Amino acid sequence: MSRTENSNNEKDSLPTFTEVSVHDPSIIKDGDAFYTFGSHLAAAKTKDLMNWEQVADGVNNNNPLFDNVKEELFETFKWAQTETLWAPDVIQLKDGKYYMYYDACKGDSPLSALGVAVANQIEGPYKDLGIILKSGMSGTSEDGTIYNARIHPNVVDPDVFFDKDGNLWMVYGSYSGGIYILKMDTKTGLPLPNQGYGKKLLGGNHSRIEGPYIQYIPETDYYYLFLSFGGLDSLGGYNIRVARSKNPDGPYVDSEGNKMINVKADPTKPIFDDLSIEPYGVKLMGNYLFRDENNDGEGYGYVSPGHNSTYYNEKTKELFIIFHTRFPNMEEYHEVRVHQMFINDEGWPVIAPYRYAGEKLENVSEKDVVGNYLYINHGKDISAEIKESQSITLQKDGKISGDVNGIWKLTEDNQVKMRIDNSDYDGVFIRQWNPEVQKYVMTFTVLSKEGVATWGSKTN
Repeated sequence: MSRTENSNNEKDSLPTFTEVSVHDPSIIKDGDAFYTFGSHLAAAKTKDLMNWEQVADGVNNNNPLFDNVKEELFETFKWAQTETLWAPDVIQLKDGKYYMYYDACKGDSPLSALGVAVANQIEGPYKDLGIILKSGMSGTSEDGTIYNARIHPNVVDPDVFFDKDGNLWMVYGSYSGGIYILKMDTKTGLPLPNQGYGKKLLGGNHSRIEGPYIQYIPETDYYYLFLSFGGLDSLGGYNIRVARSKNPDGPYVDSEGNKMINVKADPTKPIFDDLSIEPYGVKLMGNYLFRDENNDGEGYGYVSPGHNSTYYNEKTKELFIIFHTRFPNMEEYHEVRVHQMFINDEGWPVIAPYRYAGEKLENVSEKDVVGNYLYINHGKDISAEIKESQSITLQKDGKISGDVNGIWKLTEDNQVKMRIDNSDYDGVFIRQWNPEVQKYVMTFTVLSKEGVATWGSKTN
């Protein structure tokens, strides 16, 4: 895999990328720059979503985000019995200040603390306002009952957001008792009183579901709950899923109408049972590899992509997904990636196959899209298997032939509908920069009514 591929908006010039490693990246725009904050107190910034600059990294007293993080968050580290921090989230509230929701976890248990710190500038230094939630205790929990890791949340992975009416919420949780949501005070940034852990959205019995992130899209009037299923390491089968609701606190459903509140691990099965949860949620991306067109190179793909955030540009209507990913044959090495997303005719997001390189949706013709493609089917499984590309042809007569069979139709400027192996898919065509062949190619991204994503990358 090339480490230096990239592109800008001009199709006669080559894109350029500068890479960073920020695990569990949560994005926020500040002025003309985008910032992403992640685990281990890492942070990076960019102006084009392609070339990143590392701002901070490492939980140590030299990290510029805090004057002295070890002292500032002493109580957090003491409670969680750890020396590091997990996935944070930063938001600017109405007072103009920046609020960092940080969290620490012991790791081999849900002994965790979640707190908030505030700064006048996005790059800090942040001053602690205190711990707001704890989990994993041996006695009484935040809701007044004895803590039970199968039903109570692990208080990590916060995402704080405003709903369409200006109300503030925090969604959070990882494994353990599932994903929860709390109403927050818009002035203080703290939870409103008497909520305990808040309202449960899904998960439980130690099901491997984490990294919740909620994005409202005005065009559909839906709140989209993005999640990561599986284990985050290179063999964990980490994958990105989504459900939606008309309300920020649910109920959330997937594309088949399954109620996500019912999605949890089978308590009679061994811990971390993935088979109980893998049929649910719309799976947008998992392990994949576009094989080199001549099968003589490494190809291009990701392993265990996940723990995403999203950014929606209200003016341009552009939608982006930001996540970390590992790579085939590179073990636990990871980097930040940004892909563009689009809302299909069914009101569900679909992810562009290649990383963002400044591309925009354009009108396409039948001549543009007819031809041979590398084809990826992401399936619904939670598995370490890497889905390798197959070969298909979009024929002039509207048929799909090759390793899969079906029909396709260009319905509008760039919209496509497909029927493959008796499943109906809906999505878009978009021309993208293919880093493997170093040129722009036609691609498609479509989603089935069963919540399965498939991609195509044109070869000729």
